[in-house]
Amino acid sequence: MTNNGGVDSVDWKILAELQNDASITNKELAERVGLATSSCHERVRRLRATGVISGIHAVVDPVAVGRSMQAIIAVQLRPHRRDLVDRFTADVLAMPETLALFNVSGPEDFFLHVAVRDSAHLQRILIDRLATHPEVWHAQTHLIYGKAVTAPLRPDR
Repeated sequence: MTNNGGVDSVDWKILAELQNDASITNKELAERVGLATSSCHERVRRLRATGVISGIHAVVDPVAVGRSMQAIIAVQLRPHRRDLVDRFTADVLAMPETLALFNVSGPEDFFLHVAVRDSAHLQRILIDRLATHPEVWHAQTHLIYGKAVTAPLRPDR
């Protein structure tokens, strides 16, 4: 093991494979990373137990389920009170359109990632859901063109 969170080079190989396709069998994973199946299973179990692997989920294409428009909404709250922030967070996470909510530093307090059917649906989110919160001081919408380009988490060089 190294000192980068207790993750060694073999663990990083396992993580790379699982980030690419978490549905592979343990036997196939072990073959790809050059381990015995029992050793591979134990490493994956440890990575889960220590929180390195925090979940496995399906990625659903928003377009395939009728939500062809995505946006990032930069939100500023005023005043900054724990009860208002907690209520705002809970309400936004309860919206079916929400894909992610990030609490950030800088002029904005949150970046809200949503997937909606069209511009009218987005406008309803802004007016009927966000603007109803008196603590929402400002919201600025940024449309997302195309699919997100993502990268797996990799070891430091």
